[in-house]
Amino acid sequence: MISQKAKYALRALVALCKAPPESSLMIAEISKAQAIPKKFLEQILLELKRAGIVMSRRGRLGGYVLLRPADKLTFGEVLRLIDGPIAPLPCLSKIAYRRCADCQDEATCEIRHVFAHVVKAQREVLDHTTFADAVAAGRVPEAVL
Repeated sequence: MISQKAKYALRALVALCKAPPESSLMIAEISKAQAIPKKFLEQILLELKRAGIVMSRRGRLGGYVLLRPADKLTFGEVLRLIDGPIAPLPCLSKIAYRRCADCQDEATCEIRHVFAHVVKAQREVLDHTTFADAVAAGRVPEAVL
């Protein structure tokens, strides 16, 4: 299950993707439109800014904009940034691999083998679905399925 913070981050990025080109959105606009607490959204946007996903503009016409094109930003990337590893077992993690403490042998672990298939399917969807895909079609691209 993803955290509420990750869900808010995804919703904020969808809002930025839907904004007209060359325009920025104020925190208050995103907060109201997406029902995200303003203080929490500020922290999330700061984290996304540090990661090079969004940038902020100052001034009367300021606000936040995507720094990268929506078709170059995947759901998997954002989930890992906000929530960390998305694998259900540490021995299957892409970014934080760790051998399970109670594991006798990874090669013969039945639990690992089953969850490896789950993780493969999950990664296929999350790492190949961009925000542009989600905004344009409102669903996962057929090629991923």
